[in-house]
Amino acid sequence: MSRTVRTFEASITNQQQVRDDLDQLGWAASKLWNVGRYYAQQQWDKTGEIPDDGELKAELKSHERYTDLHSQSSQRVLEELAEAFNGWFGKRRNGDDRARPPGYRKHGDSHPRSTVSFKTAGFKHDAQFTRVRLSKGRNLKQHRSDFILCEYQTRPDVDLTEWDIQQVRAVHERDEWRLQFVCRTNIDPEPPGDEVAGVDLGICNFAAVSFGGESVLYPGGSLKEDEYYFTKQKAKCDDSSSSEATRLDHKRRGRRTHFLHALSKAIVEECVEREVGTIVVGDLGGIREDDGDGESRNWGDHGNLDLHGWAFDRFTTLLDYKAEAEGIDVELVSERDTSKSCSACGHTDDNQRVERGLYVCEKCDTVANADANGAENIRQKVLPSLATDGGDRDNGWLAQPAVHLFDRSEGVFAPREQVVNREP
Repeated sequence: MSRTVRTFEASITNQQQVRDDLDQLGWAASKLWNVGRYYAQQQWDKTGEIPDDGELKAELKSHERYTDLHSQSSQRVLEELAEAFNGWFGKRRNGDDRARPPGYRKHGDSHPRSTVSFKTAGFKHDAQFTRVRLSKGRNLKQHRSDFILCEYQTRPDVDLTEWDIQQVRAVHERDEWRLQFVCRTNIDPEPPGDEVAGVDLGICNFAAVSFGGESVLYPGGSLKEDEYYFTKQKAKCDDSSSSEATRLDHKRRGRRTHFLHALSKAIVEECVEREVGTIVVGDLGGIREDDGDGESRNWGDHGNLDLHGWAFDRFTTLLDYKAEAEGIDVELVSERDTSKSCSACGHTDDNQRVERGLYVCEKCDTVANADANGAENIRQKVLPSLATDGGDRDNGWLAQPAVHLFDRSEGVFAPREQVVNREP
């Protein structure tokens, strides 16, 4: 049995009601950081040693800034300060003279709103009404039972009742507060089976999946439409840091994140259904590398915009932890020659991909969807050679893969015909 930890983000739906109280806590956390930073500097000047978090807590627990927050929240601020000092000191010890110690948290004459962490004694979760009660420090309470009651919303596929919530963080970013739930659970799933699936990531189809005998395409059209739309809308803003530009950025990030979660979930569900125990993903680590002349590889105007907005690493991370929960391993392999080789006979030729979506093998006459062919080549990288010398295998599934589209109305992937039927 293994332990897994996940952090789930949530928006606060009663933002206006709780903003002022959360602002107070965020400012208090910055002030406490600065008090601890001043004390640490004094100790460094006197002794040449950095106080650890235990000394910081013992020294400052009676300070009025310490009691602005719940005791566990104050402890976490000082733990983070000690961690930051240790990181700086370690760099100095390794000869990095340019490393600078953690600074004070100030913005002009004001304090920024720092992240406030609540450990188990500092919050109470109400799953039935999707809200969480956050504790204030003694100094900021107007009466004994004063607290902050945040109503929240997570992604549709997140069920916090399935997790043991270890910590709640209130994070201020882009002029609003959000919650992060740090959760833990024990998992020991049995793999669904011994089958292998290959995943090819790309521009037109975000993912092509080969199960060996059938393949599925997941187009990225919905994601690209969002990228183009929000880029054009933001260009209309007079100031890139305006509230409208910030709102557009937040909405774009939210849609992209949901798309990637929905896609990774859909692929894992398909793998479970087909008794897949290993998912092999083509490594796109070099997709933004230069062409050898010092310039970034040029994929054309549309391609560059697409790649800029696509978090391939983020998707792989999401796929990995969703697969882990089902007992499925995820492996990264090189994509070298997977777009040039015939998955049926193994013949390699730069000219066989006759157009973007079509692959024709001049040796065995296999006709395939190019992305499905690439996904099958990736799948075969961890299997014994499946190529036949005469092309005897039935390869029709390579030419006619199923297509699953992102259904905006439901926020999930579904077979193309189902999504089309639901459109007005």
